Amino acid sequence: MANKEKLFTEFQAPTTQEWLDKIQVDLKGADFQKRLVWRTNEGFSVQPFYRREDLANLKTPDALPGEFPFVRGNKKDDNTWYVRQNIEVTDPKEANAKALDILNKGIDSLGFHFSGDLVSEATVETLLEGIYLDCVEVNFCTCKRCSLDLAKILVAYFEKKGLDKEKVVGSIDWDPMEKIVMKGKDVTPILSLAPQIVEVLKDYPNFRCITVNSASLNNAGAYIAQELGYALAWGNEYLQQLVDAGVDVDLAAKKIKFNMGISENYFMELAKFRAARLLWAQIVKQYEPKCDCACKMIVNATTSTYNQTLFDSHVNLLRSQTEAMSAALGGIHSMVVVPFDAPYETPTDFSERIARNQQLLLKEESHFGNIVDPGAGSYYIEYLTDALAQESWKLFLKAEEEGGFLAAIKAGTVQDDVNATNVKRHGDAAKRKEFLLGTNQFPNFTEKSEGKRAVVCGCCCSQAEETPFKAIRSTRLAADFEDLRIHTEEKKVPTAFMLTIGNLAMRQARAQFSCNFLACAGYKVIDNLGFKTVEEGVDAALEAGADIVVICSSDDEYAEYAVPAFKYLDGRAMFVVAGAPACMEDLKAAGIENYIHVKCNVLDTLKEYNQKLGI
Repeated sequence: MANKEKLFTEFQAPTTQEWLDKIQVDLKGADFQKRLVWRTNEGFSVQPFYRREDLANLKTPDALPGEFPFVRGNKKDDNTWYVRQNIEVTDPKEANAKALDILNKGIDSLGFHFSGDLVSEATVETLLEGIYLDCVEVNFCTCKRCSLDLAKILVAYFEKKGLDKEKVVGSIDWDPMEKIVMKGKDVTPILSLAPQIVEVLKDYPNFRCITVNSASLNNAGAYIAQELGYALAWGNEYLQQLVDAGVDVDLAAKKIKFNMGISENYFMELAKFRAARLLWAQIVKQYEPKCDCACKMIVNATTSTYNQTLFDSHVNLLRSQTEAMSAALGGIHSMVVVPFDAPYETPTDFSERIARNQQLLLKEESHFGNIVDPGAGSYYIEYLTDALAQESWKLFLKAEEEGGFLAAIKAGTVQDDVNATNVKRHGDAAKRKEFLLGTNQFPNFTEKSEGKRAVVCGCCCSQAEETPFKAIRSTRLAADFEDLRIHTEEKKVPTAFMLTIGNLAMRQARAQFSCNFLACAGYKVIDNLGFKTVEEGVDAALEAGADIVVICSSDDEYAEYAVPAFKYLDGRAMFVVAGAPACMEDLKAAGIENYIHVKCNVLDTLKEYNQKLGI
């Protein structure tokens, strides 16, 4: 007879208070809240551990896959998604050849981007030649004023080919409100086209034509809760306008698609997509659709460009890979992985291949597409889902109180909010409160730009012009450091010499810190094992042609070494103390004015040093 005794029944489960008591003992008097509780940018706190009781009042664990409110995904049996690659179209024939090529390399979703001048039957015929639309998702993005014409051309093409309407999957990226949000332009006159576009495509249930491009907010630096909250308000604005225009709510909801970004916060992004489906389902439900299927949220997710870097650009692969994992596990409809070289050049065939393979590895080798909502039941992820839903809902309600998303962006409150976040994040990056590996933390000491320069948007958004509404102004998070480093490289690369002396552990730690600090501006750094006297160290520094001499020792020993070293150097190079020792005031009184430590604004300090060095 099989032994049915449950494992560990003889052990008593510790209570939450017992866990807390044990943690407090291990902290040895340190403040639990300050040391272990993480206050997120989203407005809520994250505890160091979670237990079953933390889910006691949550409803999300009771949800089922493929059922309202779809928090656990739109599907019951699998978690598969479309692997999408976008193609910039200048020559339709060349674009078609590229599409056919990448379809043989794992892509099953295509995104064609082209100008309004190219909208024609001939363009569509050429682009889609040889593409089986009952097997491949096709998405189109063109001038918003030309999207209605494109919709009519596509429907005529589908009918000409005799395609099964149920099997045609894709979208038209029609989102005029994005122009108001991002560029401040007044496109309100063309908002009236929405019902007409929906009417043209009404017989194609899986082809969507009204888009919410909240990925633009993500790429402008918005926090996760901001992107989600405003995306919901954005989508609700389109839904309300369609319903007010007489479009059936089931049809209207089924024509809306969300293009969302994916930032680097792995678990938070995973939870974001779960929370997004939950909240959107609740919003649509208030319009009383006939079928719950109208409440499904269809999301195309795109990895972020905000955190991509020009220097040490292969680190972008690490960023986009974790982002892709978040989206895949979060249950999205389709995904675009931005190639690692996108910040500084038109992506090459190699970088596009790697970007495709990043998804294919997750899908074919890690089997992420086989398991529905793998994060379900995790105390932590369920908590994040609920917390993000609550914080995002506050922003949604705020926009609604202002009269809806359109009224809010006309007033500029959404733009102000995202712009403020962008400014804060750039400030945090300057102080290394937000890390960018390879840029403001652990830069590659020997790397040169080799002519790489940041890609500048060629559209009108790059031009300074008067607009009727506020716009979102943003640059990549790494841009300030990259500009500084390139400027240094073009003018003069100074040499920084580590004068290591005294306590072995402290001098090594501070030398490493100082090398990383100064290399963020592209300085040449020379580390050393240690010197017996400050005179020996200064002589070695001058022999090496040092422009900067950084003394690296312990706080206690600075009182002994710093002033003699400074006086012996006698202005022949800039003198810097690594750290913020207790004797700092005494050192300043002796004329030592440069210090680098963890509380420094790295960017401002390096700009100041460049100025002092005449760079």
